[in-house]
Amino acid sequence: MNAVTLVEETRAGIVENVHTGMICGVNEKIETIYYAGDSDHYTYYRSAAKPIQALPVFLSNCITKYGLTNEEAALFTASHRGESYHIAALESMLQKLPVREDELFCPYSYPLNVKPKEEMLRKNLEKRRLYHNCAGKHMGFVTVCREFGFPVEGYWEVDHPLQQQILKLLSELAELPLSEIKIGIDGCGVPVFAIPLKNMALTYLKLACPDLIKDPFLQKAVTQMINIMNEHPRIVASEDFICSVLLQDQNIVAKGGAQGVYCFGLKKERAGFALKVLNGSEDVWPVIIAGILEQISYENKQTIASLRALKPSIFKNDAGAEVGKINEKFILTGMQNTTSEIYRI
Repeated sequence: MNAVTLVEETRAGIVENVHTGMICGVNEKIETIYYAGDSDHYTYYRSAAKPIQALPVFLSNCITKYGLTNEEAALFTASHRGESYHIAALESMLQKLPVREDELFCPYSYPLNVKPKEEMLRKNLEKRRLYHNCAGKHMGFVTVCREFGFPVEGYWEVDHPLQQQILKLLSELAELPLSEIKIGIDGCGVPVFAIPLKNMALTYLKLACPDLIKDPFLQKAVTQMINIMNEHPRIVASEDFICSVLLQDQNIVAKGGAQGVYCFGLKKERAGFALKVLNGSEDVWPVIIAGILEQISYENKQTIASLRALKPSIFKNDAGAEVGKINEKFILTGMQNTTSEIYRI
């Protein structure tokens, strides 16, 4: 495993934290055009897999059949933070879909965001499966099980027909044999997949550029899903979170996962990226992705500025005094596009 320093944090000139990891970017010719560290490193998607796990819903007629709004449908791809608009949409979905809350396999939880969690605690409200950040994904799982005639019981098991369908979709998008996909268990209890970082980047290239997908039905489903994610970015996370900031840019499809993995695709540039922060930090994602976009001369400077605003290069203490700096330290290899610096997947 070859990792590089991605971000360095200093306080009064002394290095306090170092975040190492890997970055890989691929183009439509399935070439690795940008990298830092080992692009073959096996990485678990965690919640960055949610758009792929949501595809069975978009391949079905469930959204139209049950009268879901696009805002509600975005929750199938989301790591929702438990804001009032998330809960309202989830409650509405429960009324429309053939799903009971007690059928969801995700654990009882409070919202991820502090304010809605504190509000529920003040009201002595109990944890609910609906408050779990993966609730939308699980509602999609139960819905398509009923739509396709799969058993609802055990939908979280890797040998269940729904999970096998998702594995096949991942294999197709990643252009990786099923035998080379590693499987673990995610935080919400369903299978989670690990593949080489470069293949992960390829999946997000195809999400950004569905015309690269050979199956016309899958191409149509991906197009619908990505349009909905860009239309309702705050549903995928919430205000002032990196997924929502990136999805506000109509040129970008993006989703992060736990333990420092992040993926995004660029439509106009026809490129896909995946990165892994080895210490699992999500806090430094905005710094890294802003650095990537700057190094590839990304045109939308407002998107870069919004990322910088999420994680400024100068950090302050509790009294508001400037006490340190946060800077990306990596340089992407392959930017000169010479033959020796481009490697095929």
